[in-house]
Formats: sequence, structure tokens, C-alpha cells
Amino acid sequence: MRISTAQFYETSATSYSKNFSDAAKTQAQVSSGVRIQTAADDPVGAARLLLLQQQSALLGQYNANITTVNNALLQEESVLSTINEAMQRASELAIRAGGGSLSDADRTSISSELKEIEANIFGLLNSRDANGNYMFGGSKTSSPPYVRNSDGTYSYHGDQTQLSLQISDTLHLATNDTGFSIFDQATNKSRTQSSLQAPATDDGRVNVSQGLLSSVNTYNNGGFAKGQPYTLTFTSATTYSITDANGNDITSETPTNGVFDTKAEGGNRIALRGVEFEVGVNLKEGDDPDAAVAGHVFKLEARPDTLTSTRSAGNPSLTQITGSTITDADAYRSGFPSDGAVIKFTSATDYEMYAQPYTADSKPLATGTVTGSSLTVAGVTYQLDGNTPAAGDQFAVSANTHKTQNVLETLGQLRAALDTPVTGEKSEFALKQAVGSAIANLASARERIDITRGSIGARGNSLDIQTLENSSLGLANKSTQSAIGNTDMSTAAITLTLQQAMLEASQMAFSRLSQLSLFNKL
Repeated sequence: MRISTAQFYETSATSYSKNFSDAAKTQAQVSSGVRIQTAADDPVGAARLLLLQQQSALLGQYNANITTVNNALLQEESVLSTINEAMQRASELAIRAGGGSLSDADRTSISSELKEIEANIFGLLNSRDANGNYMFGGSKTSSPPYVRNSDGTYSYHGDQTQLSLQISDTLHLATNDTGFSIFDQATNKSRTQSSLQAPATDDGRVNVSQGLLSSVNTYNNGGFAKGQPYTLTFTSATTYSITDANGNDITSETPTNGVFDTKAEGGNRIALRGVEFEVGVNLKEGDDPDAAVAGHVFKLEARPDTLTSTRSAGNPSLTQITGSTITDADAYRSGFPSDGAVIKFTSATDYEMYAQPYTADSKPLATGTVTGSSLTVAGVTYQLDGNTPAAGDQFAVSANTHKTQNVLETLGQLRAALDTPVTGEKSEFALKQAVGSAIANLASARERIDITRGSIGARGNSLDIQTLENSSLGLANKSTQSAIGNTDMSTAAITLTLQQAMLEASQMAFSRLSQLSLFNKL
């Protein structure tokens, strides 16, 4: 076979170029330490390397999220710690205010300090995080979660959404806790009440407190609500009987089985299905104790829901709702919306009731007509102030079930009690009730904060565990990437030496063969 000179040169150049390219590639792998320069170097390895690089990027983002969550939890825990300290001080003041040796001026001074504590806690509930977002508003981070109403009460305007960030492929961790879950879900320990039934005119000789929850589980499971109202009848200065709403005698359910002693420590308390009522006996000089106490009858029951109506600022008329009363308990339980209602007037006499939140697409739950200066819907009667309503008037109605109580409300109620002068035994007994209720509800509020701080600690532990896990995954990822993509120096050195020898050999062979000619044979 004949090989032309041009073909010989072309073949030699191609061979030399390939050997040079192989040597140059190996040289680049050795100098950079990277084996896979392009996907063509190792298609399977390149694909695996791409997946590992994507995982590495995700791990970097997870670690950044861990830092964000950790900072948010540290800030929240710091604020909760400060609020807890303020409530602890308020509890100390409440205990001090219950002392019988204090004057009205002393109690007013304590009330002034409590006012400052209340303002301080109110400000802390509207705390912002490092990014300027409100901490306890849920997903509503741009507006204050707590607002003080014109009547001195407080409203929560946030939502119940708990924000979270992903810190691993399978784990999301909450970055915040809502004010509703921390502060508005504190159990109200004074959700029951007592009212004198006989004698018709209060003679001031026997008082029964509003009652404090001693056991929430017993209250809920023991059927206090199912058996109410209870009738407490005093039969002497040391004995009583209790019947439920059906007339069944349940005196034996009390620990003392119908016996009390106002002179013994703790002997003046009546425990009934998770609630403790305190008895006060105020005898006058010359009274026969048994005759003076016997015949006093009290009704014991849970406090009924309190309804609050708010007039919309854009109402065409000046009509106000001045009072709201539950007049049909069954209709109220079945018809009143759990999240509150909106009453909208369609004319001067006709109205519609909607469930909150009210939107343009909402459907009315009930309709009706104003009778005189009142209207009744869903078991609730609303009193109007006498002005004529106009079409478009709206009123938002919210219900307080008294099952929970915000710490701000607790402090406000305690201040009001301390600002009221004590003028006699009855007002002194009322003050004692208010102080006892405040102490119990402050303890309940601190318990909710402790639960939340425990949750923050648990999330902090999860962050620590996940940080270690992500660190281990990152090290394994880098090791695998190195094994796949990095150059094996010993193998590459041998290969480079071989390729350089082949390159030199091809150069020498070309040089020798290019000098051959037929004239050399002549």
C-alpha cells in the first residue's frame, strides 16, 4: 500500500495533536486537582457530581435558615423572659395589695405601679424583631398585634399562623409563636360567679366569692357546666347543702361533706367540681350565729358570655348599640357565630346578621326587623340608643366566653379594684376576691409563658441536632465530590509520564521518517 506524502504528514499531525491534547489534559488535571474538567471526561461522574453540588447548595441554605431561626427564637425568648419578670413583679404587688393593713392611698400607689407594668407589657407584646417585623402577630408582621380599645380593654389583631423555615429535607421549624397562643389562651381561673337568692334584701351577713378554678381537668370532666346552676343553702353557721340544676343533692361531692368553719385556716372554702368558693360570715353584735346564717341561699354558676359591640367608623347614622344581653341561651349556643358576628342594616328597620370575618361574598345567617329600640337575633337582644339606623350601618359583635383571659385584662381589672375605696366589709370582701383572682390568673399567664419557653428550648435542641446532622452531611458530600471529581495524583503522574513519552516518541518518529527519500537508496 502506498502512502502519499500529504497523507503521511496529515496522519502524523493528527497523531501528534492527539498525544499533545492528552498530555495537556492530564497536565491540567494534575495542576488543578480536578479530574472532571467537562462532562465528556466522565458523563456518569459528572451527573453524580452535579447532584452533589445541588445538595451542597441546599445544605448551605439550610444552615442559613438555622441561623435565622436561632436568632428569632433567641429574641423571642428574651422578650418572654422580660414579660415574665414583669408579671412576677405584678404578682408580688397583688399579694401585697391583699394585706388588710393597707390604706386606700397604699392601694392607689400599688395601682400606679401596676399601671406602669401594664404599659410595659403592652409595649413588649408589640415588640419587633431584627427585621422590623412584629414578633407576636403571626403572619401579620407589619401591624401591631395588640391594640388598646377606647374602653381600656385590649384586642388581638394578629392571626394564629405560625411561621416556619425549612432546615433539612424533611424538617420545618417554627420561627415564632403568636400572641394568641401565648397570652390569649391563658386559663381564666375566675370564670364562675355567685349571686344571692335569699333573703331578698342582702343583710351583709354572708358572702360567697365568685369562685376560683382549682383544677381545670376536674372542672371540665367533672361536669360543673352540665350541672349548673347550683343552689348553695346555708343551714347553720357551720353547715350547708348543695343541689344541682335538677334538684339532686350533691353535698357529698364536697370534701367536707357540707361542713365549713370560717375561723379555721382554709375552713371557709367550698370545693365543688374543680371550683373553690370562699365563704365570708359577718355577724353583728348580739346575733345568734346559726339563726343569722341559716336561710341564706346563693346560686353558683359559670359566668355567662359577655358581648361587646363596636360601631363601624363609616356608618351613615349616629346609632349606637348601648347594651347586649343573652335572652335565649339555647338560640345563642346554636346560632351565634363562634368567631363573632356582624349586624348590617339594610334600611332604617331591617337588618342582616353575618359571621365574622365579613366579606362582600358573605351570606346572611339571619334577618329581622327592629322592634322599638331593640333587636333580637341568635338569642341576643341588642339595645339601640334611640337614633334611627340607616342603610349601611354595621356593628361588629364579639363574645367573651371567660374561659381565657389576657394578662393585660387581668392587670386592668386588678387596678380597677385597687382604685375603689374600701368602705366596709362587703367592699373589703370584693377586694379580696379581685386580688385572689388576679394572683391566680397571673400564675396562669406565667404558666403559658413557661410552656412557650419550653417549646423554644425544644426547638433550640432540634436546631443543635440538625446543625450537627447538616455538618456531617456536608463533610460526606465534600468527601464524595472529592472522590468523584478530584484527580488521583499517583495515577495521573504515571499517565502523564507515559503520555509525554508517547509524545516525544511520535516527534522523533516523524522527524526520522520525514527525512526518508528514494534518493537515499540510489
